[in-house]
Amino acid sequence: MTDRLPHEKGFHVSWDQLHRDARALAWRLQSMAPEDTGWRAVVAITRGGMAPAMIVARELDIRTVDTISVKSYHHQTQSEPKIIKAPDMELIGDGTGVLVVDDLVDTGKTLEVVRKHMPKAHIATVYAKPMGRPMVDTFVTEVSQDTWIFFPWDMALQYVQPLRGKDD
Repeated sequence: MTDRLPHEKGFHVSWDQLHRDARALAWRLQSMAPEDTGWRAVVAITRGGMAPAMIVARELDIRTVDTISVKSYHHQTQSEPKIIKAPDMELIGDGTGVLVVDDLVDTGKTLEVVRKHMPKAHIATVYAKPMGRPMVDTFVTEVSQDTWIFFPWDMALQYVQPLRGKDD
């Protein structure tokens, strides 16, 4: 048996699985809302956080939704994160009562940048890797650091060769 390439150690997430996991995230978050105000808003980290943030907002009946766009990947290569679109800071303030939602925390560098902008926000991700886990307040599933998560918006169905030779 041959060694796998880094991208071959994958965790494939279907739309159904993402929906179930985002609802599980909402279920965990519902009891964590500030008692006096509840969750005031959801801020999705674009682009990966948009689908889970929409599901969380729906499940928790949060009507105020905004985005923060942080670019830290070029294809599968991570670089220094940069904010290219911030949420309405007049509305968001220091983040008190605000949920920040992303699909995944990898190294935590993106969330460091987000946390500086909204230091009191509650950061939640659907999936977490060990290096980034300290940056997240709530998550659903942990995967190993060397696992690449294949999200449904990045995938297309196609034929795959069997592991042991040709398909006869």
